[in-house]
Amino acid sequence: MGNTINREDEFILKGCLENNRRSQKLLYRKYFTTMFRICLSYSGDKDEAKDILQDAFVKVFTSLDKYGSKGSLEGWIRRIVTNTAIDYFRSKKRLIFKDEFPDEQEDEEDKFFEGDEITTDIILFYIKQLPDGARVVFNLYAVEGMTHKEISNELGINEGTSKSQYKRARTLLGKWINEYELSRQ
Repeated sequence: MGNTINREDEFILKGCLENNRRSQKLLYRKYFTTMFRICLSYSGDKDEAKDILQDAFVKVFTSLDKYGSKGSLEGWIRRIVTNTAIDYFRSKKRLIFKDEFPDEQEDEEDKFFEGDEITTDIILFYIKQLPDGARVVFNLYAVEGMTHKEISNELGINEGTSKSQYKRARTLLGKWINEYELSRQ
């Protein structure tokens, strides 16, 4: 991803700005799979992820004139999709953040993603199993690259809660993935 829009996206964008239905379909189809995976990683439920994605693409199409062709179009769409997912959970008040998790061992974190045969589909399956708060923080930190301070501002939580939710996500994912690997032996 560079600092400017690629030619294919530029062509599609031009058509979308002219309300060309074919261009709108091209844009949607080009980014559907990637953006659906993002929604699914936040939601954990396919139907809910589809709803979030639909809302996000409505925002994309109504805001295309604000894009400005700086940076990648995919990155711009990704940001809208991520923000739409966060807004969805905020509106549903489904994000629950617990500060203590006594039943989880801290050393499990070190085992996270051991092994070389774990596919992204398996990882996504386990990410979907995370509690909502931990899943959203994990995605924002590990996938979107936000800092804990940025996450705390985005979600209206304190930085320590963001860190503990991320740690919880890593611990659970590490435990589940290790159990998966052991079951394959």
